[in-house]
Amino acid sequence: MNLGTVELKAFVPARDFELSKRFYQAIGFTMPWCDEGLAYLHAGACSFLLQNFYVAELASNFMLHLSVEKVDDWHRKLLGDDIPARFGVRLGALENQPWAMRDFVLHDPSGVLWRISENLHKPA
Repeated sequence: MNLGTVELKAFVPARDFELSKRFYQAIGFTMPWCDEGLAYLHAGACSFLLQNFYVAELASNFMLHLSVEKVDDWHRKLLGDDIPARFGVRLGALENQPWAMRDFVLHDPSGVLWRISENLHKPA
């Protein structure tokens, strides 16, 4: 019996599908495939499916956690590329968390909350 897993992808809602696709590409995701209802986006080994579907209650309660190698670099890129002003999104400050992560929050154009973090204690 093989119960190995390969991947888990979230279906992320988009109020404005075209705007959301541009937003995710601007922050560093690649979009190798898209049709009128779904877009496959990835950065490195991390991926998700952006859907042309929106319910406010879902989007405002949807959260994703992206673990990165250098969180300060991600934050600097988003500020340097003026992502908050270009896409009308909220970008939080970098913080060291008591759970041994340095992170910041980013809301996408639909209100989906991303917590982008770096582990402070790296495995040996």
